[in-house]
Order: sequence, then C-alpha cells, then structure tokens
Amino acid sequence: CRAWRIEQYTIICGNGGCKVIHGNGNGVIGDNPVNGVADPLQLPPGLGFAATLPREDARDAFISPVAPSLRSLQQGAKLGSSSVRRTAQARRLRPDLQAVGFRGNVDTRLRKLSEGIAAATFLAVAGLNRLGLAHHITAVMGMEDMLPAIAQGAIGIEIRARDEPIRALVDAINHRESSIAVACERAFLASLEGSCRTPIAGHASIAKDVISFRGETLKPDGSLVFMAARSGSIADAERLGADAAAEVKAKGGSLIADP
Repeated sequence: CRAWRIEQYTIICGNGGCKVIHGNGNGVIGDNPVNGVADPLQLPPGLGFAATLPREDARDAFISPVAPSLRSLQQGAKLGSSSVRRTAQARRLRPDLQAVGFRGNVDTRLRKLSEGIAAATFLAVAGLNRLGLAHHITAVMGMEDMLPAIAQGAIGIEIRARDEPIRALVDAINHRESSIAVACERAFLASLEGSCRTPIAGHASIAKDVISFRGETLKPDGSLVFMAARSGSIADAERLGADAAAEVKAKGGSLIADP
C-alpha cells in the first residue's frame, strides 16, 4: 500500500484500487475509492459502486518490436504475459508460442520487451491511451480473436453503500450505457465465481436500448473454449450475463480451473 499527500488530500493505493481522503485537521471526513471495475468482484461489506465513468476502448493491444501481428510471430516465439486470459486466448490461436511471465508496470513491461525477454506482449488499449502511450501499439486485437477481460476499460466510483448524499452527487458523472454494460459483464463473472486469475472474458455493447453480450471461458493452455452469447433489453442486463454463464457452465466451463 502506498500513500501520497497533495494539499488537503491523501491518496492511498493498494490492492483493488485507490482511496481519496479529505482531511480537515480533525481526521477523515469522507472517502471515495476509485477502482477498475473488474478488480474487486466482491466489495467489502458496506461499500458499493455508485457510478461508472465513460468506458475507454475495451480491446487489447498487441505490442511487438519484431512482428506486425500475433499470427506473424515466429514459430515458438516467446510471449510475455502474466494474464492467464490473454495467454490462453493467444495460445488458442498460436499453440506453439512459449508463455513467459511478464510483471511490472507498463514502463517495465515495455522495457522488458525492448530487452528481448519476449517477442511480444499484450496490454489494455485503454491503459495505453490514458497514459499517452498508444504509439507503442503494434496492432489492436479484434474481439473475435481476443475477447477482453470483464469490464476492461471501465472505471467505477465506489462509495459507502448507505451514503445517499454522496450517491446523489456521484450519480451526476455516471455514464448510463457503460454502467449497464459493465453490470452485465460482472454478472457473468460472478456467476462463474471467477477473478483476474481465471481465463474468463466477456464484453457487452448497447444499441437503442438493446444489450448484446458475448462471454467465454478457456482452459489455461487455450486447448478448450466455452462460449455463450445473449441479446435483450437493457433492463435484463444482469440476468442475461448470469444466463450466459449458466450456458458456459453447462458446456463444461467449470473445467477452467484445471491446467
């Protein structure tokens, strides 16, 4: 956990997100954590998401100094990634690739790539855009090849569940379509009891009050994939996500925990 002091605000960051605390000399008077919406599947008791900001590009970026695309990597090339989802999806398309662990922040991963530790890696387009590093993108992965992580590209505002004045205040910045799409995706993830450590992917889009969702789970080596799709009214967003998860389970998606 790390903390910074900026004028009258203290910013504390740890697993699952950051918390902004405003002090008045007599102690803490309020806090509103900011999270990637995919990160905390189950929030601590008494907390809840009150708003979702407009979603960035949810797709994944392929980054390589030696190849223009995933399919053009040399046979047996090393793929640097610590994401079980991305590794499984990449190996579904290219089972010959060697997966090597790639940890660290964005700058560290880009440095490792330039040092030749791996021939390619993946990062979220949203993160690269927000950091002003989109020029590092070699190619953007189509969702037909690499369905993104649940809620990828979305940022949520977390509040105390019973703090109605803050809820009303935060509601002014809520992006309705992003919030509904993310709710559908998170329902899929929750029904599968998944996390960022399981190869689960899903994405929902909205057009004229109709939500379309596609989700999948994979074996970690990419040898099996179980898919489901749903479409319906935005009023049924969470039910559609949960229903898609039930289909995935019926197809064998519970095998995802096995290597």
